[in-house]
Amino acid sequence: MSDSYIQNLFAERIGGRRYGKSTAIYKFEKIKRARRAALEANPGSEIIDMGVGEPDAMAFPEVVEELAREARKPENRGYADNGDAVLKRAAARYLDRVCGVPGIDPDTEVLHSIGSKAALSILPAALVNPGDCVLMTTPGYPVFGTHAAYYGGRVHNLPLTEANGFLPDLESVPDAVLRRTKALVLNYPNNPTGASATPEFFREVVAFARRRGIVVVHDAAYAALVFEGQPLSFLATPGAKEVGVELHSCSKSFNMTGWRCGFVAGNPLLVKAYGDVKDNTDSGQFLAIQHAAAYGLDHPEITRQIAAKYSRRMTALVETLRAAGFGARKPKGSFFLYVKAPRAATPHQGPRIEFASAEEVSQWLITERLISTVPWDDAGAYLRFSVTFAARDAAEEQRVLAELGRRLADVRFEF
Repeated sequence: MSDSYIQNLFAERIGGRRYGKSTAIYKFEKIKRARRAALEANPGSEIIDMGVGEPDAMAFPEVVEELAREARKPENRGYADNGDAVLKRAAARYLDRVCGVPGIDPDTEVLHSIGSKAALSILPAALVNPGDCVLMTTPGYPVFGTHAAYYGGRVHNLPLTEANGFLPDLESVPDAVLRRTKALVLNYPNNPTGASATPEFFREVVAFARRRGIVVVHDAAYAALVFEGQPLSFLATPGAKEVGVELHSCSKSFNMTGWRCGFVAGNPLLVKAYGDVKDNTDSGQFLAIQHAAAYGLDHPEITRQIAAKYSRRMTALVETLRAAGFGARKPKGSFFLYVKAPRAATPHQGPRIEFASAEEVSQWLITERLISTVPWDDAGAYLRFSVTFAARDAAEEQRVLAELGRRLADVRFEF
């Protein structure tokens, strides 16, 4: 069918007249296609999915029950808009008790979000004018940068390298970029590297933001999933509330991924601006979901149980990959393990294969070993493994990881 006039009306931000004509395949679509092809070629076989990026378990029964109770209340049926006081107050208590951030005003310094992704897509509208720059880490979650570009902004990428502990080098940003920079977006514990920030780094960030007049947006979606000690909040840094906001999510911390609920907290003027744009973007998350999320925030022992499971799995995954020759090291938090991709592999029966990228390694693993991973080639060639693979109990975890080890045992990897 020939192009209709509609083809000429698309905004340039999504491709303009070229929209829908690209033949490029998104990385995660390539993974899906490779999985389908592997299953078709090996009917009845098990895919070991180490690429999944969301919890493998349901929300805890008590949270589900709270949702059910709240959903039955007539007063919760309508538009939530920017929410009521229940989640705001629970978020302030959570930041105090769990993250060591006292004194958050629930009325002016907290507002709910329909998940962190929604907040990351709304905040650029409050900050970015054409020609402004935003600093984004790479590899990383691109949503803030994508929307900044929609508004005519530009993205300056800060590579996360192993040599720097997967923390960005803030002093590497050219002055010409800094003069136009509005925001620095961070995410720790980090997706995909699993790296954690340090109090010293966050102090450096606050000083940098003040010196350069930049807003800091810290996406703390994995903040509570730590294996030792307490979660590290950016807002616990002296002066942080003067320069930025932090995004928290119930998706990972409480197995509430599809529920889409979190909150933005920090600088009251930034929270107000977020709320004003949000008020013209959505009508708020269902109050019953907000109230169930508040219940979770008041019961951080739920997250500690989830984190303990991931820690157990992570220890075993690191041991399995190290036995296969990978230089795996257990991170301090998150559910991601980021390992250097091999340059070549020699199966016990078969020729030596050289890899030009992590993507080639990932495709080989799914095709030849039925192991699904996520490749990253943004700042070196790395593979992301996740410990959210499906397993109903500890015994099943051991079986899956033993099978992973068996599938890698007959391969000699070169790094």
